[in-house]
Amino acid sequence: MKLSTDDLSRLIEMAWEDRTPFEAIQVQFNLSESEVKEIMRAHLKSGSYTVWRKRVSGRKTKHESLRVPGTLRAYCPTQYKLK
Repeated sequence: MKLSTDDLSRLIEMAWEDRTPFEAIQVQFNLSESEVKEIMRAHLKSGSYTVWRKRVSGRKTKHESLRVPGTLRAYCPTQYKLK
């Protein structure tokens, strides 16, 4: 899949966010978790990719099935502040 620069930037941002599950990325970009990992590996420095993989591995918030039932948001309520 060919992503625009803006879409690639947003995808990487969503992948780094702790509260954005891979399922939300799949809905928005039609990419599986393994495809997201491939894109991250291709576009991050190797050290950054390693840090990211350690960060998301086993994280309950990165998989909808592991999240607390009823959690519908993909980000912290204080993350985006309206001006």
